[in-house]
This record gives sequence, structure tokens and C-alpha cells, in this order.
Amino acid sequence: MNESMLGIINATYDFSSLQALTQHRSLAALPFGGRYRLVDFMLSNMVNSDIHSVAIFTGHKNRSLMDHLGSGKQWDLDRKRDGLFVFTPNSQGDNEEFGSFNHIARNMDYFLRSKQKYIVITNCHIVAAMNFKPILRRHIEAGADITEVLHDGQSLQTYIMEKDLLLDLFHQYKDKGFHSLIDVVKEQCSTLCSHKYEYDGYVAIIDSIESYYKHSIEVLKPEVWKQLFMTGEPIFTKVKDQPPTRYGKEAKVGNSMIANGSIIEGQTDNSIIFRSVKIGKGSIVRNSIIMQKSQIGENCVLDGVIIDKDVKIEDGTILTGTAEVPYVVEKGTVQGALMNS
Repeated sequence: MNESMLGIINATYDFSSLQALTQHRSLAALPFGGRYRLVDFMLSNMVNSDIHSVAIFTGHKNRSLMDHLGSGKQWDLDRKRDGLFVFTPNSQGDNEEFGSFNHIARNMDYFLRSKQKYIVITNCHIVAAMNFKPILRRHIEAGADITEVLHDGQSLQTYIMEKDLLLDLFHQYKDKGFHSLIDVVKEQCSTLCSHKYEYDGYVAIIDSIESYYKHSIEVLKPEVWKQLFMTGEPIFTKVKDQPPTRYGKEAKVGNSMIANGSIIEGQTDNSIIFRSVKIGKGSIVRNSIIMQKSQIGENCVLDGVIIDKDVKIEDGTILTGTAEVPYVVEKGTVQGALMNS
């Protein structure tokens, strides 16, 4: 029995509530968990499920995503046969071009040439360690046309079906006003033999600043960390060779995740610190997310804050947010004590 799978990741999402973090990057490229990007999770899940051909359909603002993915080498997808395929929208496309259905129309050869019988469709903003092989087995056993993956009864917009059925749906609906593949699949779930699969592992759906902050801080909990990173199926990402983090004599670290290349001279508690971050002497960082290459001056207090990459926080600055309304500092900006007084 041919149980090989083809993977599709829809990276066209752009939630308005995340604009402060995605105005310079695609949602798929949003940093998460100290050293990863959101797309790493579903992409790694596919590789760990023995899926050797993955297509990522992107929207605009994809420069950082393309740089991150490269040839797919980090995921063992730089192959002579199959591998990683990234399909971008037309450069002059309007909003209609963001629909993955239009991407399929322009890249039909990819599907026609592929030899895999089944296809997995998912999106870029789900954080989970999910193996698709048991889902496929359940799909076959149930004799389903479409299997939809749920978590706590909520759809993850993740589907398994035969590739030929997908192509049939495309030809049936291509002239009926649909622009999203997911819209077509949801339309057909009520008429075809549809099966529901309840996934009981940890799942985070990143669709707002609040959910990004909440689930980022949740990773600091050992029970969540084990479900994401200790399953025996690693989450792969782009490797950057940097020295270990250096801790000053007065540094204090409690329940924090700190990536390599950083310099910690102050205090961090319940925080996630990305690569090459500097926290100056006398500064306190609590309940915060500090992205790569940001510089925190001396005697600062940051609590409930999300600092995007390449930000400079000047000496003596105090920034405070909450779990419900985190304080967000946008990429490449400067925050000073006088600005916030």
C-alpha cells in the first residue's frame, strides 16, 4: 500500500492583531522559543513523519522567510528528488494572490509530477510536535475522504486526503470564486466522507500578540517544554554558529531560556532571551521576550515586554506591560528613559 505523503504549508496568513511583529516579516518567519521560527514546527513535523516533499505557499513580505529556509538543508530537504519547494505570489499580485488556491493554479506541475498518494495540508502558525503517520493510518482505517485534525474540539485547519481528490476539488471549484484551498476543503467536509482526528498533545495557535506572548512564556514550563522538544522527534531550525552566552559576575538568571551568543550582566526571570542579546548591569528583565541582537542598557526594568530584534533600550528605561496587554517594542527602534517619562 502506498502511504507516502506530500506536505503543504500555507504561509499566507497575516493577522492584523500581530502587525506590530509582522509588518517587516511573514508570520511564518516570526521568532519563537529562543531560536526557532513558527514555520519550523510544522516543517519539522513533516520531516519527522517521513514526508520528503514539502511545498510552502507564501504571501508577500517573505524575504526573511526565504533567508531562513534556504535550500532546506537544515530539514534534510535539499534533495535531488522531491525536497523543499517555496512558491511565492506574483510580484504585482493584489490581495487575491494571498490565497493558496491561486498558488496551486500557478504551480499545478508540482502536484502532477509528484508520486505521493496522500497529501497533508496545514498552516504555519501552529506550534506542536505532531507526527502525521498515525493520523494517516486512522484516515485509511476510517475509509475517509478527508480527515480533519482537531485539538480540544477546535479545528487546526490541518487535513489529510488523497492528492487526486485535491486535484478534483481544484478543477471543480477553480471557477466558482474560491481563492483559498482551505475554503474549498471546508466546503466539501459536509458532503464527502469526513473524519475527525483529535490530537491530544500540546498545541499553541499564534494568531494575536496576546497568544504569542502567552504561549512563548508557556514554553518555560517543564511540562510544555517536554511535549515540544523532548519527544524524540526534534524541531529543526537554521543553525547559526555563535559562542556560548557569557554571564557577568552580577548576573542572576531564574526560569529563563537564553540562546547562545548573548551577554547577561543583569537579572532575568521567567523570560526568553534570543541570540546575541545584551542585558546591561543593574537591569532587570521579567516575564519578557527579547529577540535577537537587541541591546538592553544598564539599570533598566522590563516587565511584560516583547522586544523585537535589533532594538536598543537606553540606560535607565522602564517598560511595563501585562500578560493581557504586553508592551511591544518594534524592530530596529530605540527606547529611552526620556521617551517614556
